[in-house]
Amino acid sequence: MKKLRKWSRILHRDIGYFFVGASIIYGLSGIAINHLKDWNPSYSIKHKEFKTNIDLSKQAVTKEKILTVLDIIGEKDEYKQHYYPEQGLIKIFLSGGSSVYVNTVTGDGQAELLKKRIIFYDVNFLHYNPHNWWKWFSDVYAGSLVFLAISSLFMIKGKKGAWGRGGIYVVAGIIIPILFLIFL
Repeated sequence: MKKLRKWSRILHRDIGYFFVGASIIYGLSGIAINHLKDWNPSYSIKHKEFKTNIDLSKQAVTKEKILTVLDIIGEKDEYKQHYYPEQGLIKIFLSGGSSVYVNTVTGDGQAELLKKRIIFYDVNFLHYNPHNWWKWFSDVYAGSLVFLAISSLFMIKGKKGAWGRGGIYVVAGIIIPILFLIFL
């Protein structure tokens, strides 16, 4: 048992150090994703309303006219393409997922401008396993979390270990998720 405790501490420490970055990534993105109903964790969204007298009707539109309209909201350099989803309405696509709608009859316009959130965009991107190699890294990380949990049971002996106060925490940590499953 002494050797098991020693190797549990050594491996727990070294694997724990190796996965500090992954733990921060999954911790931050996990918190962000838990609150999807409260905010968009990847993008900040800004709405701008404006009015224009530039003729953007289907028969009169040119790229120059569209760029002039986008210059009003400071997004001239972000133009990608446009189309008419319905009569009297033009939708202009901007880089980064932003878009602009303009009523071609009234000249009323609304822009939805998306900006990537610093740090959260990137950690959320990784949380969704964007590449095959990251999926395998994530699997190794998940397996390591299981190892870290189990090895922690053998690290401390006595009344503070798994058969003492630590055991109470282990049981509580198992019971709480089970209660959520039962009552939710």
